[in-house]
Amino acid sequence: MIGYRAAWVLPITRPPIRGGVVSIERDRIAAVAEHAGEPVEDLGNVAILPGLVNAHTHLELSWMHGQIARGSSMPAWAASLMSLRRSVSHEPAEPITDAIVAACASGTCLVGDVTNTFAAYEPLMDSELSAAIFRELLGFSAPDPDAVVSAVAARIADLMPIAWLRPSIVPHAPYSVSPALLQAIARHSRGQPLSIHLGESAQEIEFLRGATGEWRDLLESLGVWNAAWVPPACGPVEYLDRLGLVDRHLIAVHGVHFDATDLSRLAAAESTIVTCPRSNRWTGAGVPPIDAFYASGVRVAVGTDSLASVEDLNVFAELAEVRRLAPSVHAAKILESATLAGAQALGFGGELGALEPGKRAQLLAVRLPADVADVEEYLLSGIEPRDVTWLDT
Repeated sequence: MIGYRAAWVLPITRPPIRGGVVSIERDRIAAVAEHAGEPVEDLGNVAILPGLVNAHTHLELSWMHGQIARGSSMPAWAASLMSLRRSVSHEPAEPITDAIVAACASGTCLVGDVTNTFAAYEPLMDSELSAAIFRELLGFSAPDPDAVVSAVAARIADLMPIAWLRPSIVPHAPYSVSPALLQAIARHSRGQPLSIHLGESAQEIEFLRGATGEWRDLLESLGVWNAAWVPPACGPVEYLDRLGLVDRHLIAVHGVHFDATDLSRLAAAESTIVTCPRSNRWTGAGVPPIDAFYASGVRVAVGTDSLASVEDLNVFAELAEVRRLAPSVHAAKILESATLAGAQALGFGGELGALEPGKRAQLLAVRLPADVADVEEYLLSGIEPRDVTWLDT
């Protein structure tokens, strides 16, 4: 049994505890209390909280860091990314490993990692990170969607099974995946987290309503446009709902252009929105309505997106941007988004995301200034890795 006392303990599922103690036994949390009888190690003026959850990133794109300029529109930015990606034959491993190390150093214990290649699988195996690994499919004119899904499922079956790495098949976005392929993925992934880029750009809304605009132009330029596709003439959430994908397992990433009806539908289905505001600014997607996300009652998680569109994978830095864009949201709710909400969305809610007996003891100690008045608010101010320490268990 190991006990740690700190100036503040943040269980996440209940208010912060001043001078609290976290007891750990065999790498699991044994108790969280205001005091403990057994000897404890006093960590001093720090806050203990659960490891953070980066609910949306693309580790395999880490080699692109600093190589794609800020976008004027999401489709234009995506075209630049695809052009750069075609310049290499494979995703280099060293930048992935470096990104994982940096993510851990800034307090992340779990990621929702989107992949097209599984290039990050071995680096993740050799790391302390847990991951929901989303093998992303694209195919706007795939002739046999079930065969496409089956081929990727076979590839997943060949991966070395690791308890803390959980691969599944997901669609990229409604403008890049046909209705038949969306439904084939949903049939295969029933009961698993299903992540999809959704409501990310104004051009996506235009595309779904009338099959026009920059996304169609890009599909045509790539030679993958399907002239038989009939636009649903509705918003992105209603479109997915018609296809049977909107449920408690859905992870709608970005949601920059969701309206009140979209949010209400997602909240009723107990779906999750992952907000990545720093990336949205860089790609030209826009500014997410984060206040509206929380007001709707939908579960909100936080992601950084990839190093192709953001300066670092520090979730604390993302939280500072969330706080800037949503000044009226209670700090406790935002911290929950970066911990328990993300863990629940990714299928790790029983193990990570809160300080509760029985959960894995992946705990952070964040150094505090001497005069901190509101510890939850301080944790949204942009914590640097140098102030983050993982507790030995």
